[in-house]
Amino acid sequence: MSGAGALPVVARGLTKRFGSVTAVDHLDFCIEAGSTVALLGGNGAGKTTTIAMLLGLIRPSAGEVRIFGADVTRNRYAVAQRMNFQSPYVDLPQRLTVRQNLMVYAGLYGIANARARIAGVAAQLQIETLLDRPTGKLSAGQKTRVGLAKALLNAPELLLLDEPTASLDPDTADWVRQKLKAYAAERGATLLIASHNMTEVERLADRVILLRAGRIVEDETPRALIAAYGRETLEDVFLDVVRGRSAATAPDGAERKAS
Repeated sequence: MSGAGALPVVARGLTKRFGSVTAVDHLDFCIEAGSTVALLGGNGAGKTTTIAMLLGLIRPSAGEVRIFGADVTRNRYAVAQRMNFQSPYVDLPQRLTVRQNLMVYAGLYGIANARARIAGVAAQLQIETLLDRPTGKLSAGQKTRVGLAKALLNAPELLLLDEPTASLDPDTADWVRQKLKAYAAERGATLLIASHNMTEVERLADRVILLRAGRIVEDETPRALIAAYGRETLEDVFLDVVRGRSAATAPDGAERKAS
């Protein structure tokens, strides 16, 4: 059963195997309401597979995911309207106009007064002039804004984002980050972000879950991880982790812990 007081995300023993390959290996974590959590790891660490299981798109080989208390594998539609997903790697139909695409998704989300909602989100994200343009004719930055508009149509309480600012220039990327921060603050929404942009993670995330080979190797605040590894930036910590170093064995880590 889903409930108003249930945690947005609870994963217990979450595992996914593809034949002989274990992509995600017994993950245990919870995400508190209103928090922004970054899911990090090198290529092949299991981030995308984990997000797909949280969305109910892939069935776990073992373990469970509960979204707002509902077992997403068995009862995804009980909570589908309370969550959404955005990724620059998932294209909207290119021949449809932006407005047509948003109307399709508004229908799928069961949004009342869809035209008014689309107009409101378009104004918020400054895409009013794009609404009647074919989606395939947009620039990468414009497509990112439209994808974000799609993801915010149903005012989700849980928003999952896969590389939300990939391929964007610094100004547009900063604009997107500010919009995400504002949305989370105004809505009290929970964000889960998979990103390779460590500066972005430091600016947005309250907490970092670091994966290596499908397992959680760190789960802490960005500041605590930087301190534990004796590093100056989260990017340095990330490099240590993907290269197989622990906080104790990373340069300055053992000395820092012993002091």
